[in-house]
Order: sequence, then C-alpha cells, then structure tokens
Amino acid sequence: MRLRSFLHQFLPQRRCYSHSTMSVVNKSAHPFDKSRLDALLNRRFFYAPAFEIYGGVAGLYDYGPPGSSLQANIIAEWRKHFIVEDHMLELDTTIMTPAPVFETSGHVARFADWMVKDTKTGDVLRADHLVKNVLQARLAGDREARGLAAQPKDDEKDKKKKKKAKTVAVQLADDLVKEFENILAQAHNYSGPELGELCRKYDIRNPDTDNEVGEPQQFNLMFASSIGPTGQHPGFLRPETAQGHFLNFSRLLDFNNGRVPFASAQVGRSFRNEISPRAGLLRVREFTMGEIEHFVDPEDKSHSKFHQVRDIVLSLLDRHVQVSGSTQVTHMSIGEAVDRGIVANETLGYFLARINLFLIKIGINPDRLRFRQHMGNEMAHYATDCWDAEIENATGWTECVGCADRAAYDLSVHSAKTGQPLVVRQALKEPVVTEKEVPEFNKKVLGMAYGRDAGVLQKSVGEMDQAQLTRLKGELAQGSTTISAQGKEFSLTPDLLTIQRKTFKQSIREFTPNVIEPSFGFGRILYTLLEHSFWCREQDIERGVLSLPPIVTPTKVLIVPLSAKEEFDPLVQEVSTKLRKAGIFSRVDDSNTSIGKRYARNDELGTPFGVTLDFASVQNRTMTLRERDTTDQLIGPIDDVIAVVTELVQGTINWPAACQRLPAYDGVQAVD
Repeated sequence: MRLRSFLHQFLPQRRCYSHSTMSVVNKSAHPFDKSRLDALLNRRFFYAPAFEIYGGVAGLYDYGPPGSSLQANIIAEWRKHFIVEDHMLELDTTIMTPAPVFETSGHVARFADWMVKDTKTGDVLRADHLVKNVLQARLAGDREARGLAAQPKDDEKDKKKKKKAKTVAVQLADDLVKEFENILAQAHNYSGPELGELCRKYDIRNPDTDNEVGEPQQFNLMFASSIGPTGQHPGFLRPETAQGHFLNFSRLLDFNNGRVPFASAQVGRSFRNEISPRAGLLRVREFTMGEIEHFVDPEDKSHSKFHQVRDIVLSLLDRHVQVSGSTQVTHMSIGEAVDRGIVANETLGYFLARINLFLIKIGINPDRLRFRQHMGNEMAHYATDCWDAEIENATGWTECVGCADRAAYDLSVHSAKTGQPLVVRQALKEPVVTEKEVPEFNKKVLGMAYGRDAGVLQKSVGEMDQAQLTRLKGELAQGSTTISAQGKEFSLTPDLLTIQRKTFKQSIREFTPNVIEPSFGFGRILYTLLEHSFWCREQDIERGVLSLPPIVTPTKVLIVPLSAKEEFDPLVQEVSTKLRKAGIFSRVDDSNTSIGKRYARNDELGTPFGVTLDFASVQNRTMTLRERDTTDQLIGPIDDVIAVVTELVQGTINWPAACQRLPAYDGVQAVD
C-alpha cells in the first residue's frame, strides 16, 4: 500500500522555518541542576577520577571518549583561531625542567598560594578560598533570614563534601554585610598576613570541624623531581609552558628572519600541586593548557590588526572598581578601553577581543563571560598588567584564560643568568647620530692611587647619567672634586679622570622585546562549556541535552538505521563513507532500542544532527535529517541531505537556512 507518493515528498509544502510552524524550545523550563549534569558526565564517561578503583587521587582526572574528543575539538578550533589566523610559530617543549630555569624565572621563590591548617586536626585549606567560602555562606544566611532568598536543601552528596561552608539563616548588621561584600569584591588582592587578619577578625574557622585555623603560610605549587639516576640534577614538572618559549627565543627570532612582532604558541601538559583541589575540572593538579607568547617592541605595542576588533564590546571589571568594593562590570568597546588607558596597549587589547570571540564561538554564553583586571597584590611577579577571562558557573566566577603583559622580565632574567643575549638587533633605516660625555680613567694612575678600590670607583662613575657626568666634568675643570661610593670618599683630578664629549653613529638598535601572553586552561573551558550547554527537555526533566556547537561536538552526525535487516547495510555503509569523505565524524547506532531512545542518549552527548535511514530510504533513496535542540526533521534525497548536513557542520549555514533547502518531514514513510 502506498502511504505517500515519492513525488509528493518534493512538492511545495510546509517549511519548518516559517514563524508559525517553527518549533520553539524552552531551555530554561527547568532550573540548572548541577547534580544532573554531573550524573550525565559520569554516566557517559566524559571524565572520571583517575585511579578510581584504587581510591583515586584528588585533582587528577581521566577523560573518556566524549571528553577526549570534546577537548581535542576545542584545541583544534583554538589552533585555527589563533595559530593559523595570526601566523604563529608552534612549539612543543619538554615538561621536565631543570631547577635553575625556575630559580631564575622566580617560580621557586614566588609561585605559591597561601594555606592555613586546622589547629587541631592539621587539615590544610587554601586561605583565600576559606575566607571567600565562609563569608559567602554568611551572606547567603543573611539573605535567607531577611526572606530575600530561599536556601535549597543540600542533597546527600553535598553533605559529604569537605570544606563546604555551612549556610545558617542569621541576619547580619547592615554595616557587616557591606564589609563582607567589600572583602569579597577584592578577595584576590589580599596578602597572606591580611588573610590571617581576616580570619581572626571575623572568626573564620574550618567549616568541617569548626576549629580555628593557624596563620597563613606559603606553599609552592610546583612538583619537585630529579633528573638522572643519582638525582644529581634537581628539576620540576613545569607549572606552565611559557619558559620553553623564552629559552628558545633566539631560535624563534632567527626562524622569523629576525623580525618582531611575532608570536609562538604551544599546547601541552602542565602541573600544579594544588593545596585542596575539590572543584572537579576547575581545580586540578595535571591539566592541558595553551599558551601564546607574543613578542613585541617595547616602544611600539600597537597591533596591525587592532582595527579589526576595535568595535568589539567586552564586559570589563577593572582594578579600581574592585578596590572600591564593587563587582559591577562596564560594557565597553576594546577600542575605547585602550584609548582611555583602562587596557594598557593595543596588543593586549587585541588578544582580549580575540579571546572573547573564541570563547563565544565554541559555545560559552557571552552573558556569563567577563574580563577582570588583576589588582596589585595578586599580580604575578612577572606581570605589569593582567586580565582574566572569567566564566560564571555553579561555583561562581572562574578564571579560564589569563592575558598578561609580562614586559621584558623573562628574557632579561634568563639572559642575565646564562650570559646569552636574548635580544633583537634591528637595522635602522637612518643612522642615529648622538653626542655624549664619556669618562676615561688613566688606569696606571688609578691603580697606584686606589689599588683594590679602583674597581669601586670605576663602577660608580660608569653608572652616572649624562647630567651627572656633565657636572663632574665642570668640577674637574676647576682642578679637583670628590665623590662617594660604597661609603668611601674618592678624590678625583684631571690626571686621574678625563671626561670628553664624543660623537656616536648608531646603525643597529638592540632591545629586549616585551611579551604579551594569553594563557588558556582547556579543562576549565571544557567544564564551563558543558555547564552552559546543559538543559533538560521541558516535557521530561529526565531527558538531558548538551547543546554544544557543531564545531566542538564529539560526534557531528548520528546515523540511525530503522531496521537491522541486511538490506539496510549498503545504505548505512554509503552514508557513513560519504560523511567521512566530507571530513565529518559520524557514528552508527544500530541497537535494537527505539529511535527516540537512540536519539535521546545521543542528545546527552551533544550530537547536533541525526540522519535516519528507513524503508523509504531503501526504496526511494531518501533520508531524514534531525536537529538536536528542536527535534525538527527534514527529508530529501540522500546526497542532498549529506550536502546540507556538511554545510551545517562546517558552519556555512544554520538550521533555519537548512529548512529552506529541504522540506519538513511529516513522519510518514513514502513506501509501496
């Protein structure tokens, strides 16, 4: 019996794009439930605690098939967005690093967090997190006591979590509320002693035991190791990939024909021995990061492509607003921010805008993304300015990308330590002719007059600027003068020291470049993306969906044969082969469960599109195309559907455009 003629499929009919018929999806019908997301991620093995059957180790995670693929796709898009589009030089440097490298860079002395210990149990807590969590809990209790917000009940899992500050409905004095809000606004800006003072002033205790905590102590976050069979060469697992760029600067510069600006980039593993990692992928001890080091002339930090991003509007939270006790962001174009000096220079501003574009492209909600400027006390020892791209999630605002102006710190300290000149030598278009005063000692007379102190005197005079030398020259012209150096007095006469004005012609300019560094934590980006993408179907809260963009989804297309009969095998093979040739990752689900269940479990994996091969496909070579979020379906010849889904995955068209290319499917198979 003919259910619908083959010809009728392609006659003009209802399009799903029309406003009257297009499916409406309510993704906010159910409030976000982190426990449901966590259950989904665990059940579908996006990631799981490493060494789980041995009890696990805090802060270490293994990625399963969908998590590995999702991270790989995020990194692939990162490489296209930054390395390819901005012509960067890619590196892959070693993880194990000799200790002298990090001693020179300052990491051994300063790469640390403040920790406190429970005075009775010895439990260790990160000091700034303790203060933040306890004060946030007290403010939540105040809001509940005032009837401003209902406090949700903790489930059993939450009750078992350690270091979770308990919320008690107690109303606080208005002045105390303002104090707490002010402290939280600049929580990143407190030193160790200041965090200790806050603990004493506000009686901040270990939330698990209600015991007092001791004074904050610094804890270095690097994993120490050794190199060689006897351990004679101490080393560290790198906490960042950046040093590999700086140590290879001369080679990179030569590869780039001696020209700046240029950027190098690297994706790799890094390690930080976190004090108390308890926030899943947001705080781990081993992670994948991507870092860019953009080397630039310190006298010209403009960017040739800044005009392309000048009008992009960012949500900015500058240091002055935070210090005033506020967290109110300002929406401003990056061009205006640079013009007003809020963002230090064009190159830093260019990367902030490009970071913003990248995060939104892969699916981060722009309404939950902000750029926060570092305050004085939290600034890294190497940075002169730094902004964090922070993404809001269930735990609050989390830094996922840092973008710092490292000035010339790294190249300068490594050059001073090794004696290797990590500099740029730039031929000047026009020679620069200058005149300056030059001191010259009569070394024979100098040695006889001052012996071992001769070096002290030479160094003191050599460090004088032109104004000091000019004054000294005038005094010598009067017969003699006296200078002080290292607590000693030295008498100078014209036969001992002469100062002459000489002309210098400079054809080469030599300088140490500055570095602008964007640094990405891919694990944090991945997790916040999953949070932003997760929702539950309005009609069934048990049906979770991950609305991941096609460019990053683990699987792009699900192939669903309606039957397991052998007559379907050639079509399944054909469709699968054509999708692979188009560069589209697909998988076949030929299990014996219903089509609805097969699609539902792949909605959990974020698979954006599905194609169904039914009996009409065998007879008429048609195929249906399903979109994940709306569950709307289109139909057409197999090759036409493959062409449309290829463009959808590549991002050259969107679903409404696809609805203009193919007719809507009414659920009836056109078979005899």
